[in-house]
Amino acid sequence: MISPSETIQFEAIKVAMKQDKTGYILTLNIHPDEIPEDLMRDFVGARYQFVAVRLNSDETPYPRRNGVVSAAGILCRSPNFWDWLVFLDEITEKTEAAAVDALHRIVGISSRADLTKPEAQERYDEMVVEFKRWEKDKVPF
Repeated sequence: MISPSETIQFEAIKVAMKQDKTGYILTLNIHPDEIPEDLMRDFVGARYQFVAVRLNSDETPYPRRNGVVSAAGILCRSPNFWDWLVFLDEITEKTEAAAVDALHRIVGISSRADLTKPEAQERYDEMVVEFKRWEKDKVPF
């Protein structure tokens, strides 16, 4: 586990990206007032774990829809998820289509694309926590 005191934080702007035989090369523009001294002192070739959050102009995180939308699609194809929905009496038929309908009802959405909305994503996350708890214990929550 990496402690916060071991991290380097700064804001940067993506200015270029290219590919060579070893992978991708990401070029970032860092304002001189933002660049951490530790980063400047580290040797070229030092390894980093990189975590980034794209920001809107109002400094709020930019919503990434593919992650949760894709995860919901995968979840609706899971036989364990179908079993949980049967347990909840949300479905009687163990199919992806039935699971999608149940997910829409439980989360209060009309389409998985709605999961990009913070309120819907919060309800989805709560549902997943309940499902995972049931899946682990196979007992009512």
